[in-house]
Amino acid sequence: MPSDTLSSRFARFVNQLTYEDLSKKQVYQIKTFFLDWLASAYAGQTQPPVKSMLEVVRSLGGKPESTIIPDSSKTMSLLAALANGASSHMVEMDDLHRESVLHPAAAIMPAVFALAERKRASGPDLIVAILAGYEVGIRVAMAAGQSHYRYWHTTATCGTFGAAAGAAKILGLDEEQFVWTLGSAGTQAAGLWEFLVEGAMSKQLHPAKAALNGVLSALLAQKGFTGARRILEGKKGFFRATSRDFDEEKCVAGLGREFMFERNSLKYHASCGHTHSAIDAVLDAVKGNRVTGHEVERVDLFIYQAALDLLGDVDPITPYAAKFNLPFCVATALRYGHVGMEDFTEKRLEDREILRLMQRINLQSDPDLNQSYPRKWPARVEIVMRDGRHLKGACDYPKGDPENPLAEAELFGKFRRMTGGLLSRSASEIIIERSMNLEKVSDVGLLLDF
Repeated sequence: MPSDTLSSRFARFVNQLTYEDLSKKQVYQIKTFFLDWLASAYAGQTQPPVKSMLEVVRSLGGKPESTIIPDSSKTMSLLAALANGASSHMVEMDDLHRESVLHPAAAIMPAVFALAERKRASGPDLIVAILAGYEVGIRVAMAAGQSHYRYWHTTATCGTFGAAAGAAKILGLDEEQFVWTLGSAGTQAAGLWEFLVEGAMSKQLHPAKAALNGVLSALLAQKGFTGARRILEGKKGFFRATSRDFDEEKCVAGLGREFMFERNSLKYHASCGHTHSAIDAVLDAVKGNRVTGHEVERVDLFIYQAALDLLGDVDPITPYAAKFNLPFCVATALRYGHVGMEDFTEKRLEDREILRLMQRINLQSDPDLNQSYPRKWPARVEIVMRDGRHLKGACDYPKGDPENPLAEAELFGKFRRMTGGLLSRSASEIIIERSMNLEKVSDVGLLLDF
């Protein structure tokens, strides 16, 4: 087998990676990512797209080997990955990696966890596989470049590679099988942004299929099913098909020495990540005060162009679409001082104060902020009040970024809020305790059994 392909280099890195290679900090980070993902996987269960997905999955049946997290039932690993991928991307509280513009957990965790349950893997095995999946998925997404994100939903496309890598690690595939796994993953990688314009449900399908396809690719490779060895860099491969500014070297630069997953963010606001710096800039400007439309003359919001490119045409016609509308999210922060799951309702879409504030918000691209993206996702704001005051705020690193991380108590509080009414208090505390002691778990197939 050629030794110089990107897939081969990923294979050697992943196959050589052991739990003993990880620092205590890295293990702790993976455990926080896992707990954070579980919160989102549980929280999505009441939403229509997830209900539809669950109906289809239940109708297909399947050997009870992996947990469907939203309803705690069991099915085959492929379908569990599909259902959990959809659910964990539903409420827009799943994690985010800035430089790659990727939501790693929604695509990677469902694949790795489903196979880990199927194999009755240990907690340390699960931790290493999650790390492997994150590192491969993030690096592929970084290499794909910013032009890829204009049309392709990175979580769907690049997330497929991460899901496949993590799945391959759980199954213990050899180097050649790992390469085949990535080859099959890459030929299935897809996910277009057009759904956002129409408010369609495809965003939940994207991580769901990425997770399923990752599991399928690994299982096929285990049985000798071959995949393209140069699926990433080949003349008809993933990068050339989906990007105009890809950089293959980003896949492997510092691989094994520098870990990209360490710069992952856990979201604090229940909206698209591109709104978070704007929200925090506004909260910085008002210093804890609440503002009404009658008090505001105008709000000048300066942000990086990529946010405007993606969100500029989104009409907040549904609570879910409102999560991708900058004026709605900014107005909500001004009026209520927070942007949580409870802020996206049909009633809130008709809130007169929100609508009045939205009319006063001017969105502008800022060249200086553009230079920082995607290393930073910054924003600044100037609020002109009718009494003559000028309130200014800025944010380089919103709450939850690695430079401004959630405290452990905030992470636990987020989990309890998101699962409140869905899990009993005792079940919630058991999950927190088991997740934060994941390295001590001998059989992850029992992790969610109470």
